[in-house]
Amino acid sequence: MLPKIVTTSLPGPKAKAIIERDKQVLSPSYTRSYPLVAERGQGAIVEDPDGNRFLDFAAGIAVVATGHCHPSVVKAIQEQAAKLIHMSGTDFYYENMVALAEKLASLVPGDVPRRVYFGNSGTEAVEAAIKLARYHTGRGQFVAFLGAFHGRTMGSLAMTASKSVQKKGFFPMMPGVHHVPYAYCYRCPYGKSPDTCAVECVKAIESELFRTSVPPEDVAAVFVEPVQGEGGYVVPPQKFFDELRRLVDRHGILLVADEVQSGMGRTGKMFASEHFGLEPDVMALAKGIASGMPLGAMVARAELMDWKPGAHASTFGGNPVAVAASLATIELLEQELVANAARLGEYLMDKLRDLPQRFPIVGDVRGLGLMIGIELVRDQATKERAPDLRDRLVQMCFERGLLLLGAGPNAIRICPPLVITRDQADFAAQTIEDCLRLLI
Repeated sequence: MLPKIVTTSLPGPKAKAIIERDKQVLSPSYTRSYPLVAERGQGAIVEDPDGNRFLDFAAGIAVVATGHCHPSVVKAIQEQAAKLIHMSGTDFYYENMVALAEKLASLVPGDVPRRVYFGNSGTEAVEAAIKLARYHTGRGQFVAFLGAFHGRTMGSLAMTASKSVQKKGFFPMMPGVHHVPYAYCYRCPYGKSPDTCAVECVKAIESELFRTSVPPEDVAAVFVEPVQGEGGYVVPPQKFFDELRRLVDRHGILLVADEVQSGMGRTGKMFASEHFGLEPDVMALAKGIASGMPLGAMVARAELMDWKPGAHASTFGGNPVAVAASLATIELLEQELVANAARLGEYLMDKLRDLPQRFPIVGDVRGLGLMIGIELVRDQATKERAPDLRDRLVQMCFERGLLLLGAGPNAIRICPPLVITRDQADFAAQTIEDCLRLLI
């Protein structure tokens, strides 16, 4: 199925009325890139109350991995809701939470025993990782990367370094977080290329940060996104992770992989870490884990989870209905959708890869699987960012029935449900190209 716009303008009258009601009662802190009102969804298609049909290449912000309302996920939710909706796994026991923990523990890279903590979101998974790292190591400092997004609660917000507006008005942050440059090869802060660099972005942690600002023996963990999400869908080279692993091992520091956005099949493997042979000590998961039901997970090496009863918990984390949705989601991912993400991601990249050669306002196209970023610039030589062009492109695509989101100051993110077809990939690629042509 493909998009179809039936109203003379967007939003249509019914959608416009809902937006006006929203303005009166919803928090103004929410960010809405364009006036989409979603009424129903199926697969990669979302329909608004006026009957306009859109192709969702944002997947509810990289959440609906199995598409909107996949029949298997809906069935699992309905059956579980008829049996048990809530019991609180932090105080009692129920089997499907154990089953999901067993499954996640078996999937995370590294042939070591794992334990799982369940929360309700990505930021809760990150908060749990922060607390566990401090508890286990007895250290209080952290290293994170510029451009990172780890969440908006106070601990994870301190780790976040993507947009200052996310922190404005909320200082002081949680102390003890030190940010260093990420392996953003298109904009290398050291002026290197992937072929010639000596992984300065990692080596500077030791030669500069540890030498001048924080002793390594006080650092509990390094938090890293294997593919940076909010920062612009940035894919580092293999040697970045090789050097990072050597660094943390040398100093007894934990390595935490934030796979909230890049995990659960999005990159054509179950976890983006697998592309790099990365075996994190701790992994944070959410978004695609339960096809839209609220669930987050922190998965750690079993030996690290030495905190005592009462140290950390969540009333709703591991809710039976969300867990049932997750088990159904993972089954679909393993059966076909991780492979489809790899296959359709390669197909889509083949269509987009040469955009910089054909459009002077496209600086870079990068990605893994169905996690693709397109960066817009004013000049390819200077790489001057073009956030206004990016915003116009997103709006123009919306008007043609394609839902996209921005990432970083001037990139768009392509993160559709993993169920997309070739026809839908063709429509998206052609729509983006048509809009780029109008922007030149």
